[in-house]
Order: sequence, then C-alpha cells, then structure tokens
Amino acid sequence: MKTGMSGKTGKVEKAGKVEKAGENGREHSRKTQARCLYAGRCGGCSGETDYEAYLQMKQKALIRSFSRFGRVEPILPMEDPHFYRHKVHAVFGRGPKGRLICGTYRAGTHRIIPIESCFIEDELSRRLVLFIRDLAEAFRLEPYDEDTGRGFLRHVQIRKGYATGEVLVTLVAASPVFPSGKAFVRLLTEQFPSVASVVLNINSRRTSLVLGEKEKVLYGSGSIRDRLCGLTYRISSRSFYQVNPAQTEKLYRLAVSLAGLTGRETVLDTYCGIGTIGMTAASAARQVIGVELNGDAVRDARANVKTNGLHNVDIVGGDAGAFMQEQALRGRAPDVVFMDPPRSGSTPVFLEALTAMAPPTVVYISCGPESLVRDLTYLTGHGYAVKRLCPVDMFPFTEHVEMVVLLSRRKA
Repeated sequence: MKTGMSGKTGKVEKAGKVEKAGENGREHSRKTQARCLYAGRCGGCSGETDYEAYLQMKQKALIRSFSRFGRVEPILPMEDPHFYRHKVHAVFGRGPKGRLICGTYRAGTHRIIPIESCFIEDELSRRLVLFIRDLAEAFRLEPYDEDTGRGFLRHVQIRKGYATGEVLVTLVAASPVFPSGKAFVRLLTEQFPSVASVVLNINSRRTSLVLGEKEKVLYGSGSIRDRLCGLTYRISSRSFYQVNPAQTEKLYRLAVSLAGLTGRETVLDTYCGIGTIGMTAASAARQVIGVELNGDAVRDARANVKTNGLHNVDIVGGDAGAFMQEQALRGRAPDVVFMDPPRSGSTPVFLEALTAMAPPTVVYISCGPESLVRDLTYLTGHGYAVKRLCPVDMFPFTEHVEMVVLLSRRKA
C-alpha cells in the first residue's frame, strides 16, 4: 500500500505484517487465558476461562435432558479449547465517531459490538477480519445501512482449512459493482499469502440472512481444500463444514465406530452436506448414499467423492425426508442410517419414513438438545432403543454441545 491511502496506510500495513510474522507459529500459551473483553455483550461465548468447570456444567445439563433415554457418557473434551473456530464472521457498520467498525451483533439486537480479539476464533482469521476493516476504510467502502438500504459492504466470512492452512475470504456486499476491487484483492493477497480464494457474495435484500444467492469469484477458484479423517474436501462459501475441525475428526470417527460397519453394509448418509460423514464411513461399508438439499453442498460433495477416488459413494440432491419417504414406499432399507440434521432436528416426514424403512442401526448426530429429545422420544416410541449417548464438546466455552446417539431396532 503505497499510494492514495494517506492516514490509513500505516495501520493496514501493520496488520498485514503481524500476520506474516506469526502465521506459522503461536507464541503464547493456550492453557491460561484472560477473561474475554466482551463477556456478556457479544454472546459468542460465555466469557469464562475455567474449562473443566464448564465441562462439568455441560455434563450435568446433558444428564438432566437425556437420562430418561439411558446413561450419558462423559463428554469428549478438547485438548486445547482456545482459538478453535475456523469459520469467522463479522458485520460492518459505523461507530459513534463515524469510523468503520466490524464485529458481531449484541445478543438479541442489531447493535454492532466491535471485536478486536477473540479467544475461540482462529487467530489468523481474526487478523484477516481486522485487516479487511482497515483496508475497506482506506478504500472508502461504505458499510451497508440496514435502515436506509444504502451502502456497499455488509459482512465478511473467513474460512480456514485446518490441515491445509488455505483461506477463503467471502466479502458480502449489497451490489456486484466493487469499486477498486482488483486493487483491494491484490493488497489483501499480498499481505496474506495464505488467502487462496476471494469471493464477492451479493446480498441486496433487506434480510437478516448473511449470504445472498449470487457470487463472483475475485481471486482463486472460489473454494479451498481441507483434509479431515485422511480425506480431502472442497469447501465453498455456502457449504456446511464444521467450524471446529479438530473435534470434528473425533466426532466422525466416533460416529463411524458406533455404526459397527463390517464392509457388507449399505449406508445412508442423510443431511450429508459436502459428504464428510459418509465418506469417512466409505472404507468400512459396501455402499454409501449421501442425500443433501443444498445445491452448493451437493456440487462440493460430488467433487469430493471424485477427488478421493471413492467408487462406492453416490450423492443424491434433494430433501432427505422426501428421499426417505420414496425409499420406504419402494421397500428399500439401508443397513445403517447416519443423520445429522440442522439444529431444529428432523421433520415428521423424515422420522415416519425412517421408522417405516426400519434400518437395524441409526446413528443420530445432533447439535440441538431440545430437538434431539423430541426426535428420540418419537424413535423410542416407534421401535428403536437407545444404546449409547456420547456427547462431544464441539463448541468450548459456549452452551452448545454435539451429541452422538446410537439407536438399534428392537426385535418384534
């Protein structure tokens, strides 16, 4: 940055140099962290730092919710519970003195809390967010105003590959016309060599949804790669990919081991996203069928199957409930069903079709305790028994927890 950015040049250059100096190393201990500066305001975490106490609190809450179904096993902790989020998001706006700010909404509001540091977000990704803020100020990019519908820059989303280190930057704007976009991207990628792709997502609607339907690739391929459980995955801006890859490996290996695969089974991976769970199980199964509604995720999943040379995995685009219903009507039943629905849980159509198909084994992965209780109540009332309840701490220092449940079909 050498010309045309007086007043902001030093700040932007400094942000980039910090990233270059520290990108491959972490100089401070993760075991002891100061209390979060934004505790009680941003809502992203609890703000507490005693991890063991937090795990105990989660365990007690899980026992209260799920003991009716059986013994809740000890929660699987994270070895180092800091800086684990490999998907970082920030919203842009104007501060009290008119300066450009970025951060997160205060819980329950649309008031932006400026965030400078976060002990659960990947550090490189957080530095990138701050650099983009300063770069946007230098380029005089106007933040989007929800009240007037005017302005350009709405959000930024950073996704970083856990194993590859590749970074995907998604800039969410209200217009496809990006003033000085080429210069902006050039400076960004020069300062952060790990940025493999930059995408402009266009969201011109007055909506609380972050991403719009249209995108323009400004740099790279529009996606990044990561490795999980020995397989390579393509990740695009709108595809679902767990935010904590270190714990995701533990989660998926646990889910596959609970399924008890012998190499002879037909496996149905519902709500499959980019194919991660089914592909992890593929080496131990005869056939895997993945079902996903999101078109971007379907394309990524099919590309991932091809990249990894998996000849026993097929990806079907469509609603999981409708697919299950169709299969049930045709009298087709897999040996194992993996289900990883959204936080709201499964639909009545899906659950009715599942019990009609009556697969011997179901592995339910859930991030929503309330919806899981509801769905387990239905399944245990329609021929299934809960065999294992295995919590995994995917989101340290938050109230959220992932649960892996093994269900078996009861004999008539």
